[in-house]
Formats: sequence, C-alpha cells, structure tokens
Amino acid sequence: MADSTKKKKGFFKKSSSFFRSCIGEIKKITWPTAATTTKNFGVVVVVIIVSGLLIYGLDRGLYALLHLVMNTGVA
Repeated sequence: MADSTKKKKGFFKKSSSFFRSCIGEIKKITWPTAATTTKNFGVVVVVIIVSGLLIYGLDRGLYALLHLVMNTGVA
C-alpha cells in the first residue's frame, strides 16, 4: 500500500535528471595539456618504431634460419 501513495517520476523528469548528471560528469573531466599530449605522442611513436624493428629482426632471422635448414637437406 505504501507504494501506491508514492508518485512516480515522469519520463521527462527522468530524462532531464539523467542529462543534468551527464553534464555534471562532463564538467569534471580534466583535459591534458599540450605538453602532455606531445610527450605521450612521442612515447607512442618510439614504441611503434621499436616494435617494428623487433618484428623485422625476428622475421629476417627466422627466414635466414629456415633458408639454412632448407638448403642443408639430407640426401
């Protein structure tokens, strides 16, 4: 019986409450500075280059090993 005496929130009240809380959360965001963004970009570029060189080295080394094994066949 207690539930019937409570008034339910309408669709528009729920929606406006939701969007107000979204705006409040968006205001809490702290954006990175230009210096931080530049530093992070540099770190990403270095990691990509190092990873690429590592994969290239492994590829060339394994290819050389495979070539060595294929040319020394048992006859």
